Amino acid sequence: MSLFRILLSAAVAAGLLGAPALADPRRDADRAFDAMRQGRSMPLPEIQRRVTPLVPPNADYLGPEFNGDTYRFKYIENGKVIWIDVDAATGRVKGRSH
Repeated sequence: MSLFRILLSAAVAAGLLGAPALADPRRDADRAFDAMRQGRSMPLPEIQRRVTPLVPPNADYLGPEFNGDTYRFKYIENGKVIWIDVDAATGRVKGRSH
């Protein structure tokens, strides 16, 4: 077997073994978009409009998380974190903690 074939085989093997480690995990935004497209979730901006009046006016918005059926909105006010959990399909507030 020629040196070229050995090096080529090694390069191909390394590429195949390394590929899964380089794959990006699905992001919350991707999963949320898929759920909305499939009718399992309301659009994020619509849910955010429902949540905003429930938050103290001086709280800073840190962003949403999506776990498949629930959006979790995270805020911070005076050093305390506020989480608001909302049903993604209905927009109903499921819980609030701080």
